[in-house]
Amino acid sequence: MDIQDKVAKSKYSKILQTLESENLSVTFDDALDNEMILNMGPQHPATHGVLRLLVSLDGETVLNCVPELGYLHRGYEKLAEACTYHEFIPHTDRLDYLSPMANNVGYALAVEKLIHLEIPERGKYIRVIIAELARIQSHLLAIGALVMDIGAVTPFLWAIREREKILDIYDIICGARFTNTYTRIGGVAQDLTDEAINGIRKFIDEFIANLDDMRKLVERNKIFIIRCEGIGYLSKEKCIELGLTGPLIRACGIERDLRKAEPYLVYDKLDFDIPVYTDSDCLARYYVRIDELVESVKIIRQCLDKIPAGPYNALETKKVLPKKDRIYTKMEELIHDFMLINFGVNPPVGESYSAIEASKGELGFYIISDGSGYPFRLKIRSPSFCNLQALAPMMKNCMISDTVVIIGSVDPVMGEADK
Repeated sequence: MDIQDKVAKSKYSKILQTLESENLSVTFDDALDNEMILNMGPQHPATHGVLRLLVSLDGETVLNCVPELGYLHRGYEKLAEACTYHEFIPHTDRLDYLSPMANNVGYALAVEKLIHLEIPERGKYIRVIIAELARIQSHLLAIGALVMDIGAVTPFLWAIREREKILDIYDIICGARFTNTYTRIGGVAQDLTDEAINGIRKFIDEFIANLDDMRKLVERNKIFIIRCEGIGYLSKEKCIELGLTGPLIRACGIERDLRKAEPYLVYDKLDFDIPVYTDSDCLARYYVRIDELVESVKIIRQCLDKIPAGPYNALETKKVLPKKDRIYTKMEELIHDFMLINFGVNPPVGESYSAIEASKGELGFYIISDGSGYPFRLKIRSPSFCNLQALAPMMKNCMISDTVVIIGSVDPVMGEADK
């Protein structure tokens, strides 16, 4: 073997080992003679974050793809062991940072299940409203980014415009636009004001017409249809085998949505449909998200009409942080606040798992308690992490230009995948 062969082999050996570890049949001679092996990402505008794809190409055809995660790993699951149950709430904002309100709700439900705490009806309705607003803003960015990856900028700007309106509503609700930390164990941080309710009503009254304008621009575009239809196909059996959830599983014909399958909060009292398509390609996933935007508006409208008066936080002073006006006027409340802040709520020894239907799929929190104020273990079932498994089979034998479309149809957020 001459010096050039030695250099070439050392350069590709690690990549070849990675491919072989994924049961992808490739030899050194194949890599040099027939295939080009490239890195796509982690610094790439179309990978939706620090996602690295190791792709082997035959011309412009992707023969194999190995997704590599972990470039944004922050150790949130381990960090939870050093936080009280209340202290960990702000960290959930930073998981799927496009849907922080829903993340808060999912975590709070898991803790409340662990400590056997029931929250008031008004608190449940408020949680549904903010979770559906989170779904809308997340889907808007997913759809806009998908279309922009194909080359259209105007629909992306329109989607961002609508998303900005929701962020302005968040600012009214809790004083923060992006990382909100609005949910509390036992309810929410503060009640919805009349200004917030009027802002939400104004938004949903105008949103469908604005969404239709965007759909007319996108769905009649021949380039968009050609770039999405039949691309990134995944069979129903493969979707089940990989444990996919969210729009990906509903785009292959499976009507699986936790809001209907395992209702939580007040979803069982609301009338809405679960959009299902059967083509299981990028176009079907786009249509699922579009239809879910319409259904979320229906859910929010019903919640605003049905929301009852009354408390928005459970009055369980040994489990729920009391309001400041009570802390400053009652000795018992001051003591409870001191104990919760310094030592945390002490759930019974045991474990709990609770999941919600987030914008990207099943977001679950599995908590093991040893009876102290800190979780003994916390495991996050993040949909982005699970759904990224689908990239390898979706991209097999696709064109290199289709890879960005497929990633956009999966809609991963790496802050949630690399938790």
